[in-house]
Amino acid sequence: MKKFTNKLLLAASVALAINLLFSACKDSFLEITPTASLTEEVLSSKKGLDGLLIGCYGVLTGRDASFYSGFGNWVHGSILGGEANKGTNGGDQAVVNPVQRFETLPNNDLPAQKWRISFEGVARCNTLLRLVGSTTDATVTAADKTRLSAEARFLRGFYYLELKKAFGNVPYVDETMTSEQAISVPNNVDIYPKIEADFQYAADNLPGAQSAVGRANSWAAKAFLAKTLLFQNKHAQALPIFTDVITNGQTSNGLKYALVPNYADFFKAENENNSESIFAAQTAVNTGSTGNANGEHVLNFPYNSGSDGPAGCCGFFQPSFDLVNSFRTDANGLPLLDGSYNSGANEVKNDWGVKSGDAFTPDAGPVDPRLDHSVGRRGIPYLDWIDHPGDNWIRDQSYAGPYSPKKFVFYKATQNTLTDGSSWTRGWTAINQPLMRFSDVLLMAAECEIEAGSLETARGYVNQVRARAANPASWVKRADGSNAANYVIGLYNTPWTDKAVAHTAVRFERKLELSAEGHRFYDLNRWGIASTTLNAYLQFEGARLITALGGATFGPGKEVYPIPQSQIDIQGADVLKQNPGY
Repeated sequence: MKKFTNKLLLAASVALAINLLFSACKDSFLEITPTASLTEEVLSSKKGLDGLLIGCYGVLTGRDASFYSGFGNWVHGSILGGEANKGTNGGDQAVVNPVQRFETLPNNDLPAQKWRISFEGVARCNTLLRLVGSTTDATVTAADKTRLSAEARFLRGFYYLELKKAFGNVPYVDETMTSEQAISVPNNVDIYPKIEADFQYAADNLPGAQSAVGRANSWAAKAFLAKTLLFQNKHAQALPIFTDVITNGQTSNGLKYALVPNYADFFKAENENNSESIFAAQTAVNTGSTGNANGEHVLNFPYNSGSDGPAGCCGFFQPSFDLVNSFRTDANGLPLLDGSYNSGANEVKNDWGVKSGDAFTPDAGPVDPRLDHSVGRRGIPYLDWIDHPGDNWIRDQSYAGPYSPKKFVFYKATQNTLTDGSSWTRGWTAINQPLMRFSDVLLMAAECEIEAGSLETARGYVNQVRARAANPASWVKRADGSNAANYVIGLYNTPWTDKAVAHTAVRFERKLELSAEGHRFYDLNRWGIASTTLNAYLQFEGARLITALGGATFGPGKEVYPIPQSQIDIQGADVLKQNPGY
């Protein structure tokens, strides 16, 4: 996808190109359609409108000629949430260095990439909605218009929710505005009501099951509507919607939403669009272009792994000490909710500072089995490759620690069939990027149940998630069939009677279940505990990774990114206001 660096939202979009086309001089001698151009007549046909809708979905892969514009939010949600650091070394992709330290400046291009791709999605949706509203093509029925509008509004709601989470107040532009009007819209209005309206329209008008896998259905719209309400602490309004999705929801394949039995199976390309997938960015490989692949995680493989490991590049997105230690359990298989997982004997033993040729025995203490589905650590089988060798797969342990990402990594058995090796790396995969999955809904619903006083219902939802993780058949095994580590996980068998304790348990479960999926930073912000949690993380992690994180702090205003300075320069500081603290 072309990288737009000098225009704002619609002015940098497909919409602008079409608007310019439609407003061009009408003199007959100028009405010859240029080769490869699309006329309004063509775009307003049923085929043209369906093609534009595919373009609206196409933005979900986040391809903006960058590594940081995808909606899996591995930087924006996971690294900023303390689940991982940039990884690799200090010199590679240095644009991330100040971001992970919460020292982002308005001229940093990383948040600007998030802004560009999100508004590109908005612009494409607005173009489609405008043409749907104006078309007179007889092949476009009223039912077609409703279907197209509902899917476009779902996607527009999604893109705006991403912008709201990342930047706070942003300009709200819809299909009724011209390009000239769009670049004069200020960012002084809360856009949550507009997002709610889009998801509500989609929920009311989309079918429960779609004819094509990957298209949003009414259940996905309801899940995102409830999530939007949750982000505003409207728990009472969100709860019945979440409950409806849990009780009645089904995939576009007609499957009842349910957790897949094996936690790791959810992340396998060959098992995509399963019963747990409510909405995902669809990917494909070996189509003649890597543009259809999951490129968001293309940097996030063990470094220098060669033929023994996947991709061989590039050592980014290394899980944090804090995240790994969080998987420590007590004798009953429950997490250490008092925070003691980061102290003394509770810390998970690691090979930090140990060369691969030196002896090392992995931790023998009890850990949640999801640890070894989520994190690559020395001595533990790395999917179906080899046992993680430690330092040999880490570019710079002193900078980024001893761990490798694992969740969105492909299996050796799928290499070249579900990966694309035609480019500079084999890391282009067909692993869908999950944007809403059923366990996420269960845990969001649990939060709402706690607020409603239904602590036991919340405990039941959390236990559903934990029971799946407790399935021994799904645990990481060695070649002889033995467990790769001392996996101990239990359910919360004692009734919950304290609201604060219940909230702590649910929040910690989200950390374990959804690690590396881009939620953590946004969760901490909406819970109002970002400052306390992240400063404790930075102090703990920074004492180890001194160059990367030493001395970093999190302060007021850092809950959102700065508005990109390039956009303020275009629109004017009197219209587009910078976020406080920048």
